[in-house]
Amino acid sequence: MLVTVTSTAPAASNLSHLLRKHPDRAQAFPLSVGTAHVFYPEVSDERCTVALILEVDPIGLVRDKRFRGSDAATLARYVNDRPYASSSMVAVALGQVFRTAMNGTSESFPELAASALPLEITVAAVPARGRDTAGLVTRLFEPLGWSVTETPIPLDPAFPEWGDSVYVDLVLRGEVRLSDALRHLYVLLPVLDDAKHYWVSDDEIGKLLRAGVGWLPHHPERELITRRYLAHQPSMVNEATARLSADTRLNDLDDLPAPELAEPSEQSGSAPLAQQRAEAVLTALHDVGAHTVADVGCGEGTLLKRLSAEAAFTTIIGCDVSASVLVKAARTLNLREASDRQHERVHLAQSSVTYQDDRIAGLDAIVLMEVIEHLDLERLPALESAVFGAAAPGAVIVTTPNADFNARYESLPAGSFRHRDHRFEWSRAEFAAWAAEVAARRGYSVEYRTVGDVDVELGSPTQLALFRKATNL
Repeated sequence: MLVTVTSTAPAASNLSHLLRKHPDRAQAFPLSVGTAHVFYPEVSDERCTVALILEVDPIGLVRDKRFRGSDAATLARYVNDRPYASSSMVAVALGQVFRTAMNGTSESFPELAASALPLEITVAAVPARGRDTAGLVTRLFEPLGWSVTETPIPLDPAFPEWGDSVYVDLVLRGEVRLSDALRHLYVLLPVLDDAKHYWVSDDEIGKLLRAGVGWLPHHPERELITRRYLAHQPSMVNEATARLSADTRLNDLDDLPAPELAEPSEQSGSAPLAQQRAEAVLTALHDVGAHTVADVGCGEGTLLKRLSAEAAFTTIIGCDVSASVLVKAARTLNLREASDRQHERVHLAQSSVTYQDDRIAGLDAIVLMEVIEHLDLERLPALESAVFGAAAPGAVIVTTPNADFNARYESLPAGSFRHRDHRFEWSRAEFAAWAAEVAARRGYSVEYRTVGDVDVELGSPTQLALFRKATNL
């Protein structure tokens, strides 16, 4: 099975840096399904191509219980298309060999990793079988920005009357982020296969959701993709569908206009409330002695820039669900011109606050600055599980609007929110109740602070909760 990825971007040879595979060496990677061979057929600043050949070990697959599937007692274990078709096993190889590139991270070229590149991808012998296959390859890839060329493979060129097989040679062309391109293949090759050749565990839901961040919730074939990727297992399909539906609106935050309301602190001549929020967060980080920090929902990098200016913060990770926002954050931080030391300190990653992400696990602190109110209330348990459970930092800092204070906004109709994308805005009592419950469940203490000018009756415009892990007290 052969996959090639070609970049024609300026300084195209930088593709090798994003993939973290040296262009002057042919490399072999032992995998659970066989051996993946990676090499570069062409390397220049005008055009750079990387090739991955997967050499499947059919005997090893027969012996491995993970890959027996439903044909364990049949001849199909020995006579099948596994060594020849670009099936779910190619997706396994891509995920393991190009893991860093698929995550969208690059220490040397973070802005390039976050940018759309002119790419051409070829995949040999792609299966397109089963029901709902009419134009399926195009239906899957075209909505993602790809121009699709699929060439049917005849059953036997010597006997054209036999017609075509269920396989096609696939060519994709488009301007797409490399990480997105790899994640598209990682999900959609098993979907086209519709016969995953390995055990589908509960973790497959998490793999699908992580690989689908930023594109799957809005895909017109989302239901078919989810059903096929999860091997038609109803309980898993239902859970994944519910989680994708809940995240659909969250993935569009970069398309929303800036808030139209002038905040009271700005009207009164004080420092802008956004600046006061950042100051309050920095104070809280210093109070807990944080050195490794993630700003989840970092937006265009305003807080990241403040963090990067202080030597006390040795590791800084900015996460956002929007790829285009991360490009702006890279510009805010001027990462293109940054020193090697700065690249070692500052990392940008596309991620959702409701998905578990090992890249932010075990840090000193995670910041959620004006983030939680953009989620539907039913998604808060997923946020709690991802941030307080899986990531489990030493401290968590959460800021959110104080709904009590909304009465001071003269232009805001009663009962309305400050931003059209807010799903809720909590009073001080509601925020305190949620924070106390999370702290009790997850082994944290919690302290409440005000942000902005304080009204004697209504409190401050922004409220802040500082969670400290109990073992760090």
